[in-house]
Amino acid sequence: MKLIELENVSKSFGRYKALDNINLSLDNGEVLGFIGPNGSGKTTTLRIILGMLKSKGSARVFGMDAWKDAVSIHRNLSYVPGDVNLWPNMTGGEVIDLFLRIKDSREKKYRDDLMEEFELDPRKKCRTYSKGNRQKVALIAALCSDVDLYIFDEPTSGLDPLMESIFQKQVKKLKNQGKSILLSSHILTEVESLCDSISIIKYGKIIESGKLNDIKHLNTSNFIIETQKPVIKLLTPVKNISIIGNRLELSVDKENIGLLINELNSYNIKSIESKSQTLEELFMSHYR
Repeated sequence: MKLIELENVSKSFGRYKALDNINLSLDNGEVLGFIGPNGSGKTTTLRIILGMLKSKGSARVFGMDAWKDAVSIHRNLSYVPGDVNLWPNMTGGEVIDLFLRIKDSREKKYRDDLMEEFELDPRKKCRTYSKGNRQKVALIAALCSDVDLYIFDEPTSGLDPLMESIFQKQVKKLKNQGKSILLSSHILTEVESLCDSISIIKYGKIIESGKLNDIKHLNTSNFIIETQKPVIKLLTPVKNISIIGNRLELSVDKENIGLLINELNSYNIKSIESKSQTLEELFMSHYR
């Protein structure tokens, strides 16, 4: 069963069309990376999934209507926004315990272990917390909840690299437990490390979607090539070319690989190395 299924979902704010007939799905036990720059429609999509916004089209979570059945849906999901607001007069520990009581969670030892790992002082009032510490409170509360679906919207915003690595370790633990996770992030290395699939959104439209290992190799191959004669000019269409002496680094669409090799043969190829396209290169190819 698909835990999340959006079909032809559109959302407008006045004349501005934030989402334009998008389709998005999350399978049971899958980690889906949802990426795109600010203003692309990521947060609007997540708010529709959470039942915070009404939209055109079909939005279903656990097979239920995301808008009409929001209360039932929320009993079995945990959500961490990118900018957390907390009750200023409560301590961090009190906020975490409140959320755990709402979820009927008894993970007190796990809670304490996470507080220690994230270096959170639970005795301080929330009004004294930095953005990073507010984020830690929300993450600890979410990670301690035994639910089937976790939705993270820029969850490591405000965290230092060490705390980011701890978050990634905890997500991998959830993944190993068969939990389903929707992760919206600007940190492409984080998405590449954690996710099984990705969906890229641009100007309110999904422009690329599928299994990460398949998508990265769909269009472009990257090569490092060394020739005996210096290459002055290439007629084959290539991208991101860098020529230093007899060494070339470039990207080429797969249908042009044969043309490239034939052309470079005239320069006497000494070595050729192929390297995988990174998620960052894939992402940037869509946004240049």
